[in-house]
Amino acid sequence: RRVVSTQSTGNLSYNSPDGTERRPVIIHRAVLGSLERMMGILTENFAGKWPFWLSPRQVMVVPVMPMFNQYATEIREKLHQQHIVIDTDLDDGCTLNKKVRNAQLAQYNFIFVVGEKEKNSGTVNVRTRDNVVHGEFTLEDITEKLVK
Repeated sequence: RRVVSTQSTGNLSYNSPDGTERRPVIIHRAVLGSLERMMGILTENFAGKWPFWLSPRQVMVVPVMPMFNQYATEIREKLHQQHIVIDTDLDDGCTLNKKVRNAQLAQYNFIFVVGEKEKNSGTVNVRTRDNVVHGEFTLEDITEKLVK
Protein backbone atom coordinates (compact mmCIF):
# COMPACT_ATOMS: atom_id res chain seq x y z
CA ARG A 1 0.00 0.00 0.00
CA ARG A 2 1.36 3.38 -0.93
CA VAL A 3 0.10 6.76 0.15
CA VAL A 4 1.32 9.94 -1.50
CA SER A 5 0.62 13.05 0.52
CA THR A 6 0.59 16.40 -1.23
CA GLN A 7 -0.99 18.24 1.66
CA SER A 8 0.91 21.07 3.13
CA THR A 9 2.12 20.12 6.59
CA GLY A 10 4.03 23.29 7.23
CA ASN A 11 6.49 25.39 5.41
CA LEU A 12 8.82 22.58 4.33
CA SER A 13 11.17 22.99 1.41
CA TYR A 14 14.50 21.77 0.10
CA ASN A 15 17.08 22.91 -2.42
CA SER A 16 17.06 20.76 -5.53
CA PRO A 17 20.26 19.91 -7.44
CA ASP A 18 19.51 22.69 -9.93
CA GLY A 19 19.42 25.23 -7.09
CA THR A 20 15.68 25.88 -6.99
CA GLU A 21 13.64 25.65 -3.84
CA ARG A 22 11.05 22.83 -3.93
CA ARG A 23 8.30 21.48 -1.69
CA PRO A 24 8.82 17.81 -0.64
CA VAL A 25 6.32 15.04 -1.36
CA ILE A 26 5.98 12.34 1.31
CA ILE A 27 5.66 8.73 0.13
CA HIS A 28 4.55 6.18 2.73
CA ARG A 29 4.74 2.46 2.05
CA ALA A 30 3.37 -0.08 4.56
CA VAL A 31 4.18 -3.58 3.36
CA LEU A 32 4.43 -5.15 6.81
CA GLY A 33 1.24 -3.48 7.98
CA SER A 34 -0.80 -5.50 5.48
CA LEU A 35 1.00 -8.69 6.46
CA GLU A 36 0.30 -8.04 10.14
CA ARG A 37 -3.36 -7.33 9.38
CA MET A 38 -3.61 -10.59 7.42
CA MET A 39 -2.03 -12.57 10.28
CA GLY A 40 -4.50 -10.95 12.68
CA ILE A 41 -7.42 -11.93 10.45
CA LEU A 42 -6.15 -15.52 10.15
CA THR A 43 -5.55 -15.81 13.89
CA GLU A 44 -9.04 -14.57 14.64
CA ASN A 45 -10.62 -16.76 11.97
CA PHE A 46 -8.92 -20.00 13.05
CA ALA A 47 -9.01 -19.19 16.80
CA GLY A 48 -5.55 -20.69 17.20
CA LYS A 49 -6.53 -23.95 15.49
CA TRP A 50 -4.32 -23.47 12.44
CA PRO A 51 -4.83 -25.68 9.40
CA PHE A 52 -2.16 -28.33 9.00
CA TRP A 53 -0.26 -26.58 6.20
CA LEU A 54 0.09 -23.38 8.26
CA SER A 55 0.38 -24.81 11.75
CA PRO A 56 3.56 -24.23 13.78
CA ARG A 57 2.70 -27.42 15.72
CA GLN A 58 1.67 -30.12 13.29
CA VAL A 59 2.32 -33.48 15.03
CA MET A 60 3.15 -34.66 18.57
CA VAL A 61 4.36 -38.22 19.14
CA VAL A 62 3.41 -39.60 22.55
CA PRO A 63 4.92 -42.89 23.74
CA VAL A 64 2.74 -44.82 26.21
CA MET A 65 5.77 -45.81 28.33
CA PRO A 66 9.42 -44.76 28.56
CA MET A 67 10.50 -48.03 26.90
CA PHE A 68 8.94 -46.75 23.63
CA ASN A 69 10.77 -43.40 23.63
CA GLN A 70 13.25 -44.71 21.05
CA TYR A 71 10.46 -45.67 18.64
CA ALA A 72 8.86 -42.23 19.12
CA THR A 73 12.20 -40.60 18.33
CA GLU A 74 12.58 -42.70 15.17
CA ILE A 75 9.14 -41.58 14.00
CA ARG A 76 10.05 -37.95 14.69
CA GLU A 77 13.25 -38.25 12.64
CA LYS A 78 11.50 -39.92 9.68
CA LEU A 79 8.70 -37.36 9.48
CA HIS A 80 11.06 -34.46 10.09
CA GLN A 81 12.91 -35.52 6.93
CA GLN A 82 9.60 -34.99 5.08
CA HIS A 83 9.50 -31.37 6.39
CA ILE A 84 6.72 -32.04 8.87
CA VAL A 85 6.88 -30.05 12.10
CA ILE A 86 6.92 -32.83 14.68
CA ASP A 87 7.77 -33.10 18.37
CA THR A 88 7.93 -35.92 20.89
CA ASP A 89 6.81 -35.83 24.51
CA LEU A 90 9.44 -37.91 26.30
CA ASP A 91 8.57 -36.64 29.80
CA ASP A 92 8.56 -39.77 31.96
CA GLY A 93 6.88 -37.87 34.80
CA CYS A 94 3.58 -37.45 32.95
CA THR A 95 0.88 -40.03 32.39
CA LEU A 96 -0.30 -40.87 28.89
CA ASN A 97 -3.54 -38.94 29.40
CA LYS A 98 -1.62 -35.88 30.59
CA LYS A 99 0.70 -36.01 27.55
CA VAL A 100 -2.25 -36.25 25.16
CA ARG A 101 -4.06 -33.43 26.97
CA ASN A 102 -0.94 -31.21 26.84
CA ALA A 103 -0.66 -31.81 23.09
CA GLN A 104 -4.34 -30.94 22.62
CA LEU A 105 -3.98 -27.73 24.63
CA ALA A 106 -0.88 -26.81 22.61
CA GLN A 107 -3.09 -27.19 19.49
CA TYR A 108 -1.07 -29.88 17.71
CA ASN A 109 -3.08 -30.93 14.66
CA PHE A 110 -2.34 -34.64 15.15
CA ILE A 111 -1.21 -36.72 18.12
CA PHE A 112 0.49 -40.03 17.40
CA VAL A 113 0.28 -42.46 20.31
CA VAL A 114 2.81 -45.30 20.14
CA GLY A 115 3.22 -48.40 22.26
CA GLU A 116 4.22 -52.05 21.92
CA LYS A 117 1.56 -52.94 19.35
CA GLU A 118 2.47 -49.95 17.17
CA LYS A 119 6.20 -50.60 17.48
CA ASN A 120 5.85 -54.27 16.47
CA SER A 121 3.67 -53.44 13.46
CA GLY A 122 5.47 -50.22 12.41
CA THR A 123 2.36 -48.10 12.86
CA VAL A 124 1.10 -45.10 14.80
CA ASN A 125 -2.28 -44.56 16.45
CA VAL A 126 -3.60 -41.24 15.17
CA ARG A 127 -5.90 -38.82 16.96
CA THR A 128 -6.68 -35.15 16.42
CA ARG A 129 -6.54 -32.20 18.79
CA ASP A 130 -10.34 -32.52 19.07
CA ASN A 131 -9.85 -36.03 20.52
CA VAL A 132 -11.16 -37.84 17.45
CA VAL A 133 -9.39 -41.21 17.22
CA HIS A 134 -8.65 -42.20 13.62
CA GLY A 135 -6.97 -45.52 14.45
CA GLU A 136 -3.74 -47.14 13.33
CA PHE A 137 -1.86 -46.19 10.18
CA THR A 138 1.44 -47.38 8.84
CA LEU A 139 4.13 -44.74 8.92
CA GLU A 140 4.25 -44.68 5.11
CA ASP A 141 0.47 -44.19 4.80
CA ILE A 142 0.26 -41.39 7.34
CA THR A 143 3.33 -39.66 5.90
CA GLU A 144 1.77 -39.74 2.45
CA LYS A 145 -1.50 -38.28 3.79
CA LEU A 146 0.27 -35.51 5.71
CA VAL A 147 2.58 -34.51 2.88
CA LYS A 148 -0.29 -34.34 0.35
